[in-house]
Amino acid sequence: MSKKPQAAPKNNQNNSESYTAKDIYVLEGLEPVRKRPGMYIGSTGPSGLHHLIYETVDNSLDEAMGGFAKNIEIRLHLDGSVSVKDDGRGIPVEKHPQTKKSALETVMTTLHAGAKFGGKSYTIAGGLHGVGVSVVNALSEWMKVQVSREGNLYEQEYERGKAKKPVKKTGKAPREFKNGTIVSFLPDKEVFKEIKWDLHILLDHFRQQAYLVKGVRIEIVDERNQIEIKNIKKNGKNESAVPTYTFYFEGGLISYVRFLTEGEGVKHQNIFYIGKENEGIMVETAFQYLEEATGKEFGFANNIFTGEGGMHITGFRSALTRTLNDYARKEGYLKEKEDNLSGDDVREGLAVVVSVKLREPQFEGQTKAKLGNPEARTSVEAVLSEAIPDWLERNPQDGRAIMEKVILAAKARIAAKAARETVLRKGVLDGLALPGKLADCSSRDPAESELFLVEGDSAGGSAKSARDRKFQAILPLRGKILNVEKSRIDKMLASKEIRALIIALGTAISEDFDISKLRYHRIIIATDADVDGMHIRTLLLTLFYRYFKPLIESGHLYIAQPPLYKIQKGAKVQYAYSDSEKEEILGELKKTASTKAMEGDGKIAGLNPERSREGPQRASTSYGVNVQRYKGLGEMNPSELWETTMNPENRVLLKVAIEEAEEADRIFDILMGVEVAPRKKFIQAYAKEVKNLDI
Repeated sequence: MSKKPQAAPKNNQNNSESYTAKDIYVLEGLEPVRKRPGMYIGSTGPSGLHHLIYETVDNSLDEAMGGFAKNIEIRLHLDGSVSVKDDGRGIPVEKHPQTKKSALETVMTTLHAGAKFGGKSYTIAGGLHGVGVSVVNALSEWMKVQVSREGNLYEQEYERGKAKKPVKKTGKAPREFKNGTIVSFLPDKEVFKEIKWDLHILLDHFRQQAYLVKGVRIEIVDERNQIEIKNIKKNGKNESAVPTYTFYFEGGLISYVRFLTEGEGVKHQNIFYIGKENEGIMVETAFQYLEEATGKEFGFANNIFTGEGGMHITGFRSALTRTLNDYARKEGYLKEKEDNLSGDDVREGLAVVVSVKLREPQFEGQTKAKLGNPEARTSVEAVLSEAIPDWLERNPQDGRAIMEKVILAAKARIAAKAARETVLRKGVLDGLALPGKLADCSSRDPAESELFLVEGDSAGGSAKSARDRKFQAILPLRGKILNVEKSRIDKMLASKEIRALIIALGTAISEDFDISKLRYHRIIIATDADVDGMHIRTLLLTLFYRYFKPLIESGHLYIAQPPLYKIQKGAKVQYAYSDSEKEEILGELKKTASTKAMEGDGKIAGLNPERSREGPQRASTSYGVNVQRYKGLGEMNPSELWETTMNPENRVLLKVAIEEAEEADRIFDILMGVEVAPRKKFIQAYAKEVKNLDI
């Protein structure tokens, strides 16, 4: 990679003399990858680390999409290395006409080398494969590739992207490996701070891939965690087994939609599905409407998740809106003078997967988050504009249920707009009057301002007395706010507490949302450390996730961490934020106490709780230590609250982030949705993990 010199300004000899040929650095081979790994895999943190496996497996998936492979095995080894095996055709090993090296070595050590670049071996591919596997090689301490082709076994080893020796033939291929490729590698500790594979992340990713490539079997073998098998003994000892996870979905996208709607009320029984090629682009779409208002929309281009959408999603939305409006007019669901259904109306409660496969995908950004091919939109629109009306004609009961859903959504939208305008208009007519219960800060700079959401008047009083009035605002919320997961926006806006919060934030909501008008760049949820407080926190998180997600994505939402205990011995005061921290502090105080104070009548002194029905829980020890258990922020005096929870120099805040949007969406559906059965199942499954339930 070379850098082209800029033209020097005229009459500036010093500039031209200081910029000469010696200042041009040429990075050869895979050096650019090691120099700037983040450009190729996003980061050198956990996401970038796992991307190494994704890129390696993508080559095997390309073989499967082409109909050449059926089985893919991913094996996690004890030393942190990974092996990926497939039963495809195997990477070619003969000499490459351009590089004069083996094709295998060329693919593994050269950027932009592979059958996907202008070749005829693959009709579709992920777009950066060929780059991918060489990038993995560059960022690995070592890599070993074994290829089985035409009954022979070939092998080559690499070190940080460079071949150690030429490709060599090692003998005949074994019966269990007649054809295919095995890529083994160990990520480089010089690049990655920690080599730690998260099985949960891998399972989620490759489950998704198995849905997208119908009929491929993906197996993950975790050698790091062997399971003891009882009652099966070998040499007098219980036999052990390696955990193995297998994904295989003959139904493809239909199975995927069933997974997305599992445990939720569905509006119609039959899942819409179409798989058809148009102008060289394979279009696959499956969808089903849910009873609830929240939808789930997933787009993929050549099996790559496009989290920011793109042309294929635009094409789907356009076709769905137009065809459902035509159907509504034709069947009399919309009268002549009534407005058309909006895009939001027809997508409310829709669980949909849109997958396109095209020869040369154009992704916007290195992370492939958005598809930019205009022809993808045209093909998706063409396929769905024909398929959806045909499906509605063949499934009239499903069509009727869908129309009931979208017409109701349209009515709710109109009602919500009226309610929203009432809320916003009230603020405007009152001169942008803020809620009466809000104790605002004096600063008008959002970057330095923060809003504490506290539980009730008692905590509100303490927080108002404790705060720094210059930059800290306090908004007390009375009781538990509405569960927005079960409510439409019009009902939500009827809630006094939620209206107060919306006006305080200043961003408005729904299509009127404008993050640039946010009045506080730190919104801090500060609820009590009991069951009610946790419930209120969960309700607030649900509200922010569903209606203010950009605030979370921009890093504006936090959770305060008030202490659970105040531990005092004489004039010395310490705060503990967990039970384990409390025990650690008490243990240290025990060690420093005198033997007489610790032992008393010959027994180790313990805690003697003194409980008050209304006030805080207190306990004392015979060695002069008092322990106070805080049940809420209202129990703290202002100086304690400032010192522990509100002072930026001392406090601990947890920033709320969305690492796995799909999983977060599913958990909110389970915990806060209308369906009881999935919630009951979740509670039963995780009840034993609750260490200390404070009721």
